[in-house]
Amino acid sequence: MKHRVDSPEGRAIYSRRMSVVEPVFGNIGNNKRLNRFSLRGRRKVQSQWQLYCLVHNIEKLANYGQYG
Repeated sequence: MKHRVDSPEGRAIYSRRMSVVEPVFGNIGNNKRLNRFSLRGRRKVQSQWQLYCLVHNIEKLANYGQYG
């Protein structure tokens, strides 16, 4: 696996991965302290997840503006 990640193609894929998705999960998991859901059931968990995502996106708008 290390050989695959260290290849030029692997570096390109990993750099896109880090810049697009993983910081969002890191922010929600560490900064917002969502390490487990407090509700039970698929619909309730989905609603709780959407609320955390909404907060994340509102903070991005507040910090960086609408076009930043």
